Amino acid sequence: MAITYVNRKQSTYYLHEGKTKTGKPKYFFSMKAEGTLVETIPKGYQIYENPNGQVFLRKIQPQLITDEELAVVQAGMEAFSKVQRFLIDVKKEIISIFTPDQDIARLAAIVTSASSTLGRGNQAVEQILERSLNYSSDLRFVLVDQEKRLFQAERYCYLGSIDDWIEIGPTDTLQKLVKAYVKHLGQESFLSCIDLARCKG
Repeated sequence: MAITYVNRKQSTYYLHEGKTKTGKPKYFFSMKAEGTLVETIPKGYQIYENPNGQVFLRKIQPQLITDEELAVVQAGMEAFSKVQRFLIDVKKEIISIFTPDQDIARLAAIVTSASSTLGRGNQAVEQILERSLNYSSDLRFVLVDQEKRLFQAERYCYLGSIDDWIEIGPTDTLQKLVKAYVKHLGQESFLSCIDLARCKG
């Protein structure tokens, strides 16, 4: 039976096998059910869904971030941030917090109004919202000392000619960094109080 995966937007993806220019196998997910479908995940690979619902087959990565550290970020967002919808993504030594690009309140009002007209309930509204949202990351925490478990907070800079990640503040424990910075996500203070001068490069 072919390998399938249903992403957070409730779209079904099928794992396909293709060939590189040198004849080696390559694997990819597609919403098409036709083609050379794969029935078992190749050894050493895992399914990965990015925050915007795209699905990939990637090599299994070493777990540098612990489950406890992920729980710290999750709990910190729930306790200190006003952002209600967010996703946490991990790639190697980096924990990224993704927040919606859209105005949630405005989008929810439009979806709710349309759903009421069509006689759909709250569950349908939630499903439509989830399918409509796109996410991006402006704040992340990078593990810089594996023995002491120290992290560096970074924010994305959109000013000047940088358009890249910049460090904010000194390295510290993840708990302290999460408490200090996640409360600014989605707020004007995110631009004004987190070392903005360094953005001007």
